[in-house]
Amino acid sequence: MLRNRMGLVLVTALTPAIWGTTYLVTTELLPPGRPLLAAVLRALPAGLLLVALTRRLPQGVWWWRAPVLGALNIGVFFALLFVGAYRLPGGVAATVGAVQPLLVALLSAGLLGERLTVRTMVAAVAGVAGVSLLVLRADARLDVLGVAAALGGAAVMAAGVVLSKRWQSPAPLLATTGWQLVAGGLLLVPVALAVEGAPPATLSGANLGGYAYLSLVGAALAYALWFRGLRVLSATKVTFLGLLSPVVATALGWIVLGQELTAAQALGALVVLAALVAAQLQPSRRRRAAAAPPVPAKERQRAATAAPPEQPEQPEQPELAGKAT
Repeated sequence: MLRNRMGLVLVTALTPAIWGTTYLVTTELLPPGRPLLAAVLRALPAGLLLVALTRRLPQGVWWWRAPVLGALNIGVFFALLFVGAYRLPGGVAATVGAVQPLLVALLSAGLLGERLTVRTMVAAVAGVAGVSLLVLRADARLDVLGVAAALGGAAVMAAGVVLSKRWQSPAPLLATTGWQLVAGGLLLVPVALAVEGAPPATLSGANLGGYAYLSLVGAALAYALWFRGLRVLSATKVTFLGLLSPVVATALGWIVLGQELTAAQALGALVVLAALVAAQLQPSRRRRAAAAPPVPAKERQRAATAAPPEQPEQPEQPELAGKAT
């Protein structure tokens, strides 16, 4: 059981690891200055592909639930992420976004009944500290609107994660993932046109390859794994895995782009990984028993004095036809 759970955690962790490659793909393969176009082409084609493969449309309440989840997890989140990225240095935006596990833990306690532990709170604070060491620079400037957008992005995705856990769709996983990607992509289309204008008239082979990677791997595969993890694991444990994204992005910048890796960044990565592991640990059996609600005294007394269940009557044995001599 434990091995199966750890395997699921590791598979779910592939999602933030994939998302951590977005910066490298964007800077090296995509046309500059078109992040919203990248968001649209990342979400909409992937969603349409999954809907076409599953041939399932929403039914009943999922005609409004899917757009709500798609807006929170993808559409509104990407739009706010875009505003924060343009008005803040990347390190500030990533540090503000690292509060998402804390927000998910608080929302999960209220909406899902998950227990809010001291270890979770400490791990969440440590995660923010580790990300700040990893990506924050001393000369980083702050912008009120940018900070508000980055914090809003973390909040809407936190709400999307918790609601995705609360609203379990009876449809196949790939179908519900496709619905959300389509809804989020359609929401982003008018925003991208208004802010960035029409798409470029021509795209290079590298541009097309980058968009294909973001759509097929960064969206279709990654979100399917993410929502699969949410169906089985707790929302809080899943969202802590998102802290891997800045770690992977920093590692790729160092390995592929030759960017400098300082001792403070290395320490930050270790702190993030420690916070992530601490959040995944299961409480001991004794702690789970201590955390269980106490049984009222009247119920304990009633259980102790309850009569034992009646035993079923045994059928009478037939008399022998003769006696032994």
